[in-house]
Amino acid sequence: MRRTVSAAILLLASSLAAAAGADALVKARQASMKEMAAAAKTIAEMFDGKRAYDAAGFKAAAETLKVRTGPALIAEFPDGSLGAPSGAKPEIDQARPEFEALARHIGRLADALAAKAENAPAGITADMRMAGPPMDGGSLLGKRPHAARADPAGMPAEHLLHLMLQDCSSCHSKFRQRQQ
Repeated sequence: MRRTVSAAILLLASSLAAAAGADALVKARQASMKEMAAAAKTIAEMFDGKRAYDAAGFKAAAETLKVRTGPALIAEFPDGSLGAPSGAKPEIDQARPEFEALARHIGRLADALAAKAENAPAGITADMRMAGPPMDGGSLLGKRPHAARADPAGMPAEHLLHLMLQDCSSCHSKFRQRQQ
């Protein structure tokens, strides 16, 4: 009887520890997402003229995006951390290759953005702007048939940010559910 009670207590403690670990992982992931959203907003507001451009701020925001995307983003979604209480849908596991491809693509874009921000000029220059015809010949609002093949290093910083935000939206629409 005593062993049964001890085993039950150990099982309960183990379950509580696993739940606490999952909750901590979800909270850390949510904090990371909020940091990425704030960084993207900072850069977007600089390009939109809603925030004064600041080269150091641009660099810091781009670096935040760089370190939180790609493999780091994939690592934030291990098996067992999906579904409630998280907004991450369990479908991530059924479509893991697609999810990871999106995370890696966002990472490549963030790497290129951070490289551009590393030597950011004192003010926004024309070569940082997304102007003229789209980089791949497609509409900005339509599908970009060659976007995945385009070299991010050759794209303006503003274009990189827009592509990142587009990938974030794609990922969220497929793999995120709103929590009540």
